[in-house]
Amino acid sequence: MNSTKQRHALITGASSGIGKAVALAFAEAGIHVALVSRSKDKLEAVAQKATSLGVKAQAYPLDLGEIDQVKPKISAIASDFGAIDILVNNAGMGYTGTVMDTPLSDWQRVIDLNLTSAFQCIQGILPMMRARGSGTIINVSSIAGIQVFPGWGAYCVSKFGLMALSKTLAAEERANGIRVTAICPGSVNTPMWDTDTVNADFDRAAMLTPEIVAQSILQTALLPEKAVIEELTLMPSAGTL
Repeated sequence: MNSTKQRHALITGASSGIGKAVALAFAEAGIHVALVSRSKDKLEAVAQKATSLGVKAQAYPLDLGEIDQVKPKISAIASDFGAIDILVNNAGMGYTGTVMDTPLSDWQRVIDLNLTSAFQCIQGILPMMRARGSGTIINVSSIAGIQVFPGWGAYCVSKFGLMALSKTLAAEERANGIRVTAICPGSVNTPMWDTDTVNADFDRAAMLTPEIVAQSILQTALLPEKAVIEELTLMPSAGTL
């Protein structure tokens, strides 16, 4: 483990997919990881594997869809685990359906998890970063945050909103020594495609892997403090699927 500088990261959606891959990539790089997700068993398995790589790793089961609980619980996690240097807002859900056919309850659920939970995680961590005059916040957006796709309305709106949040936050917090990055991957082969809220038939073998995205996030986090990638679009070599 690299002991020259001890870093602590908080990663949401860390029990599977991109979040799990980020947790393990960070652990291999010597970054201690606080892992947040709904699934306690899966989260603890990831924490155990990260610990075996030589870092401190702790599972914190939390339903980020319960918006009113997110900010105080994220603050409590940071207080328990240690000062968070890197926040990776990765938790989210996929959703397909036309704008006309999307029920209000579904719309709100997508916006709450994909956008508002990230906003609340940021508010939970930001005061500590400001107090130290440093920190890195990485929001996992999507190609759907810069390009619309018919039948993905609620999802696109949530990711466009996340992009606006990232850009605004970057402008506001630059003077406080805090870096903000929005990562926009194209299609990634994750369990999202197996959920009952997504109806899409793509060639998953042609997609990015979670590990490829995780390496990009790691390299972004490890940039010298005077450098920042504020927006990164990462696409499969096959293009938009």
